[in-house]
Amino acid sequence: MLESLYALPLAGVLVGLALGYVARVNAFCTLSAFEKAWYLDDFDGLRTWALAALIAAALTQFLIAIGVVDLSSSFYLTTDFALGAYTLGGGLFGVGMALVGTCGFGALIRLGGGSLKGFVAFLVIGIVALATSRGALSPVRTFIEDNASLDLSFAANQSIPTLLSSFLGAWTHLIIVLIILALAAFWIFKSQSYRRNSKAMLTGALIGVAIFIGWGVTYYFQQVSFDPIQLESASFVLPLGDGILQFVANTGVGPDYGVGLVLGTIVGASIGAVRQKSVHWEACDDARELGRHILGAALMGFGGVLALGCTIGQGLSAASLLTFSAPIVICSIAIGARIGLAYLLGDRAFMFS
Repeated sequence: MLESLYALPLAGVLVGLALGYVARVNAFCTLSAFEKAWYLDDFDGLRTWALAALIAAALTQFLIAIGVVDLSSSFYLTTDFALGAYTLGGGLFGVGMALVGTCGFGALIRLGGGSLKGFVAFLVIGIVALATSRGALSPVRTFIEDNASLDLSFAANQSIPTLLSSFLGAWTHLIIVLIILALAAFWIFKSQSYRRNSKAMLTGALIGVAIFIGWGVTYYFQQVSFDPIQLESASFVLPLGDGILQFVANTGVGPDYGVGLVLGTIVGASIGAVRQKSVHWEACDDARELGRHILGAALMGFGGVLALGCTIGQGLSAASLLTFSAPIVICSIAIGARIGLAYLLGDRAFMFS
């Protein structure tokens, strides 16, 4: 039966298989996209990432508009706008991403190809995320969230169209959605070279569809299940910790969609690596590199939970809901990554240029 205990995580595994395979075969990486834009003036990677967000947003907003799904209970749409947590968490995540060389999602893609560095990052991100969410670091997280938040209860949620339409009138909601999507599409496709890059466009489209499917699947199970189901799509911070917890302990609660997605992503990346004949064991060169990976992963674990997501969680999943938090977190991640890269390269001029 679809309502069985493992149907929801199985759906996550299936989506993760596609997500991991596409990302591995087509080298989808947010940090790499930032680096190419900053160093080489090549924005194709960022356009692919933006296209994934655009496709996810267009499909998600369409289903919301016609009343097929109601995603208002998503934790991304809370009216408690934790501005301090979003900016600080995003910045820390960005620094950590630079130190590791990829984000949590990228660590799983690396792990699928045999990278022990990816395995170390996976473990540390997951453990620190658990500690931040409901362990020893949770008081720190709560303090930051409670002391740097804005109350947006005057609006139904924190999506950009909802907030703006609360001032301009409810009739403007759909218009604002269309304007946001049109502006994103204009920036993505204004590049003639990118319009010829069919592989990059297909990659962005497939990843965007995977994000959209996550909302649809969890919404469906939320409606048919007697057990509480979290409304979510893709995120790769706390689900890494939940996956570790499911493996080492009997919590009395079965795995959810996010845990299945993590497992599927690793397997999908492995299939992609085998197909490309790029599977090889890779470890840290020395203790210094290992320490850098542990520190970077710890910053991502703490910062990702604080920011309620990562380059995928906020950058794609929350962006598909057109939340105010998504651009703030992504900009904070970009600033943090730039600082981290400048530190690694010893280039302070690059940091501020």
